[in-house]
Amino acid sequence: MENKNQEEASIIEVSTLTCIDLANTDLHQSAVLLKQACLDSGFFYVINHGISEELNDQAFEQSKKFFALPLEEKMKVFRNEKFRGYAPLCDQLLDPINQVRGDYKEGFTIGTECLKDGSHRDKALYSPNIWPNPDVLPGWRETMEKYYQEALRVCKSIARIMALALDLDVNYFDTPEMLGNPIADMILFHYEGVSDPSKGIYACGAHCDFGMLSLLATDDVMGLQICKDKDLEPQKWEYVPSIKGAFIVNLGNLLERWSNGFFKYNIYNFSLIFLTFFGHMTFSYFLISYRSTLHRVLGNGQDRYSIPFFVKPSHDCIIECLPTCQSENNKPKYPAIKCSTYLSQHYKAAHAHHKQT
Repeated sequence: MENKNQEEASIIEVSTLTCIDLANTDLHQSAVLLKQACLDSGFFYVINHGISEELNDQAFEQSKKFFALPLEEKMKVFRNEKFRGYAPLCDQLLDPINQVRGDYKEGFTIGTECLKDGSHRDKALYSPNIWPNPDVLPGWRETMEKYYQEALRVCKSIARIMALALDLDVNYFDTPEMLGNPIADMILFHYEGVSDPSKGIYACGAHCDFGMLSLLATDDVMGLQICKDKDLEPQKWEYVPSIKGAFIVNLGNLLERWSNGFFKYNIYNFSLIFLTFFGHMTFSYFLISYRSTLHRVLGNGQDRYSIPFFVKPSHDCIIECLPTCQSENNKPKYPAIKCSTYLSQHYKAAHAHHKQT
């Protein structure tokens, strides 16, 4: 308990993250910034993403309206076997080692539906969504569907920069088997209560995302924390503040698997970042780790709302080491796996503690 208190007492820092301007036409410059973000924390901001403030406000307003409904009404859209729909407070336990109960948050999940031409209808991870009664929440579905498509567009823009950062063609992730038919989940979250890590009480337990990348919109209530070095004892946690008009982006385990855990770059092509972080040039190659970073949410008694958007490639995509991330001296560390198999394993683990009602 004493160690716990000492750990929490040390959490006073606010993290400084790299900011990437999606309106910048120099994508190679943005790719350099993305590499820098990967060196630092695996988290970064994006601005000038094209989602209007009006639509963002509408999405949050509609989210608040749903969570303000009586529990009886919300339970009418209780999550189904595909985890679409409403999840009540404490329904999910993300960090069972340190948590004494489930996350003190409630959520509503909207996922990928089958394609307009009817293809993928039989695929396990494509499914019709369930929606609140339009008589109770008029315009709710329309707002969320519009926001979903806009968030997906932003993620595809980030993926183009990510491709360049991986020394791939800028359109590498645009193919049908990659992000042409992606699996994407948008979750509305409402956090309540006061967290107390010393007693195992969290708004959202510590975890890493298992997809490709996550796009997070949040209100101005502080709560998100990241741990840049999960192996450090005691762990050091930093708050990530929200920036008006910006999204918070973080990388997931799937990208770490794709990238083989690290890259080698010629220092003459990337000397600025090398000098910034290492201070000298003594050898011609260095490593950049594409990390899936541990993060959590602590509640402070205020209502807090967020809308994360989780992107993965298509159902049939084969996840294997990218061609630019392997060599004779750097063999693939992970076996190839079908995306649907990979995601099914992780969905099952992530929801293993869900209560069945």
